[in-house]
Amino acid sequence: MQKDINYEPSIHRVEQTLPDGQVVNRKWLKEKGYERTAIDYYVRSGKLVSIGRGVYRRPGPPLKWEHLFYSLQELEYLLHVGGQSALDYQGYTHYLPLGNMQKEITLYGKSKLPLWMKNIDKNVKFTAYAQKGFTKLPKNSLTTIVFGHWDWELNLSSVELALFELLSQVKDESDFLVVDKYFESATVLRTELLNELLDASTNIQTKRLFMWFADRHSHQWNSKLNRDNINLGSGKRSIIKGGAFDKKYNITVPKEMLNNEEFFF
Repeated sequence: MQKDINYEPSIHRVEQTLPDGQVVNRKWLKEKGYERTAIDYYVRSGKLVSIGRGVYRRPGPPLKWEHLFYSLQELEYLLHVGGQSALDYQGYTHYLPLGNMQKEITLYGKSKLPLWMKNIDKNVKFTAYAQKGFTKLPKNSLTTIVFGHWDWELNLSSVELALFELLSQVKDESDFLVVDKYFESATVLRTELLNELLDASTNIQTKRLFMWFADRHSHQWNSKLNRDNINLGSGKRSIIKGGAFDKKYNITVPKEMLNNEEFFF
């Protein structure tokens, strides 16, 4: 009991150091000057709440996924919100979760998710993909959006990069239909960044799909793409079984989405 009393002079330090809604681990707290005995004391006194093994937050209302993602950033995980999640967050939402369906947040980057993220919120599922398929991400591929009363900056894919990330996950006809809606809404894109992404991309299938959808919707930016410098590789890509074959880009696509289909796989 006497040991707890010794911490009384600094009992409010944790409230000043740790913002409300941020999740941290013991390493983070130790770097801020909190030893193990101090952390244990704050947990016993209710100033910190343990939400996983070695992971803490200040007591407060339920956390949003933005709190959790920002916390990952502050813990130096090399991840950003990408793909469909980035598109939705920037106003391109087409598919809202039904009823009590679990919300999925897609992340991309070099880090793997910590184990404590899997069980922290049953209403949210975080999925992290390795950022592959680019020699190097061009400048302006990522953007930031401010969240919460702390004005936290969340790292997101630009709309242009998010479309490439979304295309990299296409595996079946339903994926085509989802992507099609996002391309339909993507009326204003930065052609310079698109050209840089097409040049930096090493994923032939993703680039072919991008060009196919670009032609399908024929937005103004499509005519400004530097097609002469795009490496689309060689050979055929069978993306979906039983699909129609597009001779221009050598890929299979849903039959109902291709006019004048030539033959089927």
